[in-house]
Amino acid sequence: MDDHINTTPNVIGLCLLPQELIQNIFLSLVLPEIVRLKLLNKSFSTLISDHSFVRQCNSLSNSTTWLFVYKKRWLRDAVLHAFTDRNSDRWFRIPIAELLKPVDFHCEDLYFLAASANVFLFASNNAREVVAVNLISVTVKKIPPSPLGPRGTSSWRRSGMKLVTDSSGSGHFRFMFAEFVGNRPVLFVYDSVSDTWKSTEAQEKENDEVLPRRGVHVFLSVVHGPRESVLVDSSSDCDTVVVLRPRFNDAEGLTVGFNWGNVIDRLHVYGDGYMMIVKSEGENGGNKRRVLKGVELWGVSLDGRKWEFVSAVPGEVMGVIEKPYGVMMGCLEEKNGIIRVALVSNSDGFWDMLWLSFDTKWKRWNWMPLPDCKMKGWNMAGISFSSGLTLQ
Repeated sequence: MDDHINTTPNVIGLCLLPQELIQNIFLSLVLPEIVRLKLLNKSFSTLISDHSFVRQCNSLSNSTTWLFVYKKRWLRDAVLHAFTDRNSDRWFRIPIAELLKPVDFHCEDLYFLAASANVFLFASNNAREVVAVNLISVTVKKIPPSPLGPRGTSSWRRSGMKLVTDSSGSGHFRFMFAEFVGNRPVLFVYDSVSDTWKSTEAQEKENDEVLPRRGVHVFLSVVHGPRESVLVDSSSDCDTVVVLRPRFNDAEGLTVGFNWGNVIDRLHVYGDGYMMIVKSEGENGGNKRRVLKGVELWGVSLDGRKWEFVSAVPGEVMGVIEKPYGVMMGCLEEKNGIIRVALVSNSDGFWDMLWLSFDTKWKRWNWMPLPDCKMKGWNMAGISFSSGLTLQ
């Protein structure tokens, strides 16, 4: 979406083509480009709004995964970039600032929390408010404070929250997060239909109870320690919430070469009941810059009692992605048996991004180096995977 579109000769020439051919051309584009074309020309808007075209476009979009990166430099100077795994080699720029104008945050910076389908959540630090933005319906909605009260941006943990949208395309959504309250894990759920919050205290899991298939339930992190983690497992209707306390088995960890030593030598990235351990070493024996040395994937066992080793990035891939960095962060998502991780690193002011994925069915790793997002001089203000963008 960064490319300039000549609105005179290109548009007029395209309008002269048969409608079926124009539709086929539009279907080869990704959704942000289609939305921009819809706003560009009345004839295009009519064609794109056609029920047949919407149905075909949505069937393609539902299988497309996006990585969204929100970067900012100073007050009200922020950009939302999007990259897709669907035959793309560039970032798409989404004019999110225009959508946020109706909401007055007194010139405060916003932070990007989560995305699902057409809905994006942003949080303000000083006002301590959360807003939901629908990219397609072009609507902005303020979410009332949770039962815990207003929260600053540092209170939101990426692995401890989840945005879930209605598959019908209605735009309805639920925003979920888990926290300790009075030493007990509690699940908080906001429903956009009722515009209300609901809180449920998680119950201890029965010893012989087997966890459900991922995708049916939602797994949210509460806290992670060196040996034990605390997660909550919620049913799709959020009526059943149980506590999971997976632990590391020392013998298994040592078998796969896990290093329990210097904490700076590893980065843990959590999400959806999985954990990625990124191992590194100091460059030339120092600690200022690190060198990526190994990546392992772990998952919660079926009984919820331990972390189980799943797989490690093979050597031939590590040989390509191994590089020095100063600091690193990441986000992880599992959907339909595919685990996706984005690793974002900075070295001497230069940003680098890597997309890793693991197919749990075929036990296969894939990786994509992401093109330059022109991050130099900007700060990262949020990152999230999402899928299910539609024209509805």
